[in-house]
Amino acid sequence: MSRTPALTRALSLPIWQGPVTAEPLGGGITNVNFVVTDARRRAVVRIGDDIPVHQVMRFNELAAARAAHAAGISPAVLYHEPGALVIDYIEARTLSAEDVRAPGMLDRILPLVARAHREIPRHLRGPALMFWVFHVIRDYAATLKDGDSRHSPRLPEVLRVAERLEAAVGPIDLIFGHNDLLPANLLDDGNRLWLIDWDYAGFNSPLFDLGGLAANNGLSPAQETAMLEAYFDRAPDAGLWRRYRAMKCASALRETLWSMVSELYSELDFDFAAYTETNLAAYRAALDAFEET
Repeated sequence: MSRTPALTRALSLPIWQGPVTAEPLGGGITNVNFVVTDARRRAVVRIGDDIPVHQVMRFNELAAARAAHAAGISPAVLYHEPGALVIDYIEARTLSAEDVRAPGMLDRILPLVARAHREIPRHLRGPALMFWVFHVIRDYAATLKDGDSRHSPRLPEVLRVAERLEAAVGPIDLIFGHNDLLPANLLDDGNRLWLIDWDYAGFNSPLFDLGGLAANNGLSPAQETAMLEAYFDRAPDAGLWRRYRAMKCASALRETLWSMVSELYSELDFDFAAYTETNLAAYRAALDAFEET
């Protein structure tokens, strides 16, 4: 394995004892990740500084990860320093979108998400961020314009849609959201699920995580109905459906703009252009559903 700067950094952290080896951990599209083994343990090392264009602040990720562990949601933080975070390795499989859609899986995922929403704030220390998707969308649009993105011609329409969606969401209930419910952020160890990667954590509406879970994993209308009924403990009425569909559409739009910005600024070896097209399709489908309400 070649000694990239990230690998050298991971191997040189002062917590290791005895011989140390590292293997790349695939799947991440924000950080460079490794599984590191020393004489005592295996651990996951996440190498990454603040990412201002994505509003990722590492102090916030660290605080959320610690609180999530205290709440029984996420693995323990073993060590941190600026630009590096080490968390306990969990022997588990990473879920796919197909896994999330599989019969019975939502019945396992939703209680974990609801616990995160309720219980993480009880353990959170220090300053905390708000994750408001419509601010993120406006900021991404400005970043794309400033960077002369190939997607700039789309931006006026994007901002018009976002304004309509924000008005449709209206007042919100406030919880502590994960805000990045991609299937790769859910682990199954055979006994329980874990929720990982708190780069975008912050106070938000629960509808954003629910909408993101649906948009990122291709949930069926029947699964969306069951999800809302289970989370809110009641059948969704027309008002809830409209607010939820607006937030689901905003979630898909935010993921699309995230990818567009990453096309300009990410140095990771990943096909962000293809990812943009995938998310554009999810956004358009979500917008069609919103327009029908």
